[in-house]
Amino acid sequence: MKNPYRVPLLALFLLLLSVFHAPIAAAAEPPKLDAANTAWMLTASVLVLFMTLPGLALFYAGLVRMKNVLSVLMQCFAITCIVTLAWVVVGYSLAFGDAGPLNAWYGGFDKVFLSGIDVKTVRGSIPETVFAMYQLTFAIITPALVIGAYAERVKFSGMLLFSLLWLLFVYCPVAHWVWGDGWLQKMGLMDFAGGTVVHLNAGIAALVCATVLRKRRDFPDTPILPHNMTMTVTGACMLWVGWFGFNAGSALAADGAAGMAMIVTHIGAATGAFAWIVCEWLRYGKPSALGAVTGMVAGLGTITPASGFVGPLGALAIGAAAGIVCFSATSYMKQTLKVDDSLDVFPVHGVGGMIGTTLTGVFVASTFGGIGYPEKVAMGDQVLTQVIGVLAVAAWSGVITWVILKISDAVAGMRVEAEEETEGLDTVLHNEKGYNP
Repeated sequence: MKNPYRVPLLALFLLLLSVFHAPIAAAAEPPKLDAANTAWMLTASVLVLFMTLPGLALFYAGLVRMKNVLSVLMQCFAITCIVTLAWVVVGYSLAFGDAGPLNAWYGGFDKVFLSGIDVKTVRGSIPETVFAMYQLTFAIITPALVIGAYAERVKFSGMLLFSLLWLLFVYCPVAHWVWGDGWLQKMGLMDFAGGTVVHLNAGIAALVCATVLRKRRDFPDTPILPHNMTMTVTGACMLWVGWFGFNAGSALAADGAAGMAMIVTHIGAATGAFAWIVCEWLRYGKPSALGAVTGMVAGLGTITPASGFVGPLGALAIGAAAGIVCFSATSYMKQTLKVDDSLDVFPVHGVGGMIGTTLTGVFVASTFGGIGYPEKVAMGDQVLTQVIGVLAVAAWSGVITWVILKISDAVAGMRVEAEEETEGLDTVLHNEKGYNP
């Protein structure tokens, strides 16, 4: 006699098996470490830190007068130290943590003191220690770029306080918006390596600093010339090389995207430098080394947001736009507006960040050799998203920088006395001289 419960029992067994087996089948595999990607990201981290120490430090130090050379070197060095400490304590968490319901706006405090990160923690295909270190190098160079706006006239104590607060309340939130699963990233903003997070952010802050802290005593009546162009060109060459870690490293893998980012970065730098040389040659009759290296930096900053999305044709167009537009912006700022952005941070990085981020929405098109648009996104839609990102970051950086400047001035003081500025910051603030008589 057949068992009448056989079929129902078999069905019940299969149902229970599917229920208990489903979580196992659906569970995602734990992320696996990729040795090649890890090796490349270790190298990229070193390259980006090389951009600040010694690249940016030498580039900026050569552009100021002899009496202030050590002050600029000291500012770059000290910012590296204080940003590192702040990043470990809370900065990384604010930028790349998870704030739950508020995650669209900031990263929260779940990763303070790098909590939860050890030798086995993997993010993507690399150790999270390497990811945190790589992002730290970005956090270091961004407030260091702002130094160029207030060079030769700011107190060391005020600079430290300003840089610390600016990192926590300007840089970290914007980094989270764009790269930490924040609202701009969800909106679809394309910023591969920092057109908004680094260059536009620092450029707007520089413009606010230059305006609030006012011009140097001799500007614009007396020509203020670089004291050592050899130092500046050497630093610029280090920036060019280090920038490959900046852009190609932002792929977070040793793959084709990193390769394309590297070649378009080089094309953008070379095109920006040459376009600036041509502009200077036509206007003034002679090309200068200062113009060449400034155009190179403009080209690098402008191609940065596009570097993982565009092809060589887009890099040529963006680099040329950087050289021409940033050259015009620099001349207009100093000669017409008389704004003493000492080392041209806003017209080079700020304007370059705006141009590059906006043009990314155009040259990402497969027609121009880019990777193409996301599904159901047209060129107009992407350009609008890019413009929204530019406006949002510019507004946040401008307003919060102004507030932080006022707080820093009230607590520590930002501007040195007129007599101290005349004597030079090396002696007044550090009791040293860059050169022995």
